[in-house]
This record gives sequence, C-alpha cells and structure tokens, in this order.
Amino acid sequence: MLQILSFKGSINFLRHALPISIMSVVLVVASLTSLATKGINWGLDFTGGTSVIMEFSKPANLDELRLALDTELTSGAVVQNFGSSRDVVVRLQVREDIKSDLQVKEVFAAAAKQDPAVQQKSVEFVGPQVGKELAEQGGLAVLVALICILIYVSFRFEWRLAMGSVAALAHDVIVTLGLFSFLQLEFDLTVLAGLLTVVGYSLNDTIVVFDRIRENFLKMRKATPVEVVNTSITQTMSRTIITTGTTLITVVALFLKGGTLIHGFATALLMGILVGTYSSIYVASFLAIKLGINREHMMPVEVEKEGADQHSIMP
Repeated sequence: MLQILSFKGSINFLRHALPISIMSVVLVVASLTSLATKGINWGLDFTGGTSVIMEFSKPANLDELRLALDTELTSGAVVQNFGSSRDVVVRLQVREDIKSDLQVKEVFAAAAKQDPAVQQKSVEFVGPQVGKELAEQGGLAVLVALICILIYVSFRFEWRLAMGSVAALAHDVIVTLGLFSFLQLEFDLTVLAGLLTVVGYSLNDTIVVFDRIRENFLKMRKATPVEVVNTSITQTMSRTIITTGTTLITVVALFLKGGTLIHGFATALLMGILVGTYSSIYVASFLAIKLGINREHMMPVEVEKEGADQHSIMP
C-alpha cells in the first residue's frame, strides 16, 4: 500500500514531455542555424586588440567618452566601467592600417578632455594570433569537458541514463551558444568560463535525479518506468527548487548590478541554469525512457559462484 502511494501521489511531469521535447529540438535547430549563419561575436580576447584601463578623479561619463572616441582612429571602441564608476576600460579592435600606439594616445586624449586628472593605469595588447589560439583552446576545453563527462556517466550509470545525461549537456551548451549568436552578444573569456560552469551545474542536477531514479527502480517493483521517473523527479523537486532559486538570486544580482565586465558571464549562467533545470527532466529523463530503460537494467549483475549448482545431500 505504501508502495502504491509513493508513485500514485507523485506529479506527472512527463505528461508535458513530448511538447517540451519538441520545443527543445526547435531551440537546438534554431541555435545551430544561427551559429552557422550569423556566427559568434567574438570579443577582443579571441580576435585580438588593445585594452586601455584608466582611473578618473570623478565618476566617468561613459556616453560622452564613447561619443568622443567615435573617430577614424578609435571607431568601434567598447567603453565600460571597470570595478567602480571612476575606473574605465576601453577596448579597441586590431586594425592593420592603424598602429595601436596611436589609438592609445587618442583614447587618453579624449579622456583627458573630460577629466584632466585622469590617469592611465595599464595598456594591454592581444595579437590576432594569440586570440585565435585562445578561441581554439576554449573550444577544445568545452569538448574535453563533455568527453570526460561522457566517460564518467558511462561508468556511473547504465548506458541509457548516460546517453540522456550527455544529450542534456549538449542541449544546454548549444542553446546557450545560440542565444549569444542570435543576439550577437560579445563572447569573451568570461562567457567561456560561464559556459563551463553551466556544464558542471547541469550535470550535477541531472545526476541527482538519475541517482533517485536508480534507487526507485529497485524499490518500486510494480511501478512502470514512467511512474518511477515521475516519482523520482517529484522527490528531488524540493532540492531542485532550493538550489536553483538560491543560485538564480546570485546570478540575477550579478546580471543587474555586476557591471558590464561580467555581464556576459552572468548572461551565460542565467540562460544555462534556466535551460539546464528543465533539460534534466524533459531531455535527459525522457530520452532514457524512450531508449527503453526499465528495472532489469538497474539490477546488479549476479556472479555465479563455483559449486553453486551442486546441492549438499543430507545423510
């Protein structure tokens, strides 16, 4: 009786699995299409360029500085606060026809007109070749992370669950990249760090659900796979809500008040957490059911002992 109540009282999450899975397929296809047609708006970390950091004696007027830098030498400059309202970073893309030293002088002259007491704290230059290597290494880092995760979940779970977990991870990464491609948001090293964080967060959420699914398959002997999955998701939902909710509070605070330098990082985390939460249910678990997961697949392999087929004869 208790066993029946354990899954009869669960929420039927998989009732909406088919339409949400179709939506996920549409999002993945749209993301891949955007990546193929529009590409990614690579930041200076990957394309190369010059970064000038200055300290003003008073809060800087960024709009005025952007207007002053809209010249032939410094057109397309990215002006952002760096830590505080008095610290400003100006990023300039590499131009073959203009030397970076001339661009730096132009930037400092424009800043000095706004605040004569402005100080130049540092100048960093990233060459195009270095930026290209960073882009290749960043893509390799994501690929290696996914391969290592595939190996890990393959050993920890039955292969049907492992396939669902990897599919959910790939789904989260592609959709997050698709958002940056569609909106042409700048993709720099902080966004790459956010993307790798999303991979770890989504994997953790999926493993918690899958651990409970494995346990319930052994406990709920008369339940169908759909009932086991629904019960497992219901039992872990409170943990998911608390974890996701507290994480979102921090991420939203970073998104709204963290400043422009980590805006891309917060955007990647915000999108990844939202997509990763539902993919653990409607991509990973639903795919495992479609692959035919059942109780027999969760049973430990019995090792036949030597002489087990021989029965002792009582005298």
